[in-house]
Amino acid sequence: MGRTVPTYRLHLEGILGSWSNYRRALRQKDRVLFDAVALKARQHASAASFCADLDPLETTLLSILIEQQREIQELQARGAPE
Repeated sequence: MGRTVPTYRLHLEGILGSWSNYRRALRQKDRVLFDAVALKARQHASAASFCADLDPLETTLLSILIEQQREIQELQARGAPE
């Protein structure tokens, strides 16, 4: 029988699950922010799935950074101070 290779989404959920104690230790208002960051990583799961040669943690963090950069650019486009 062949072995099944775990999907990136499973790796991602494992990473986020390993951070659950940290999340629990956060204040409620920071848990909301943590959950928003986790959602940012999930939004790029399809793209990260194509990077099997990368560490799943690297693609998770890169996905978060991409979404944060998008938010920065949107704020700058609205004329918000840098």
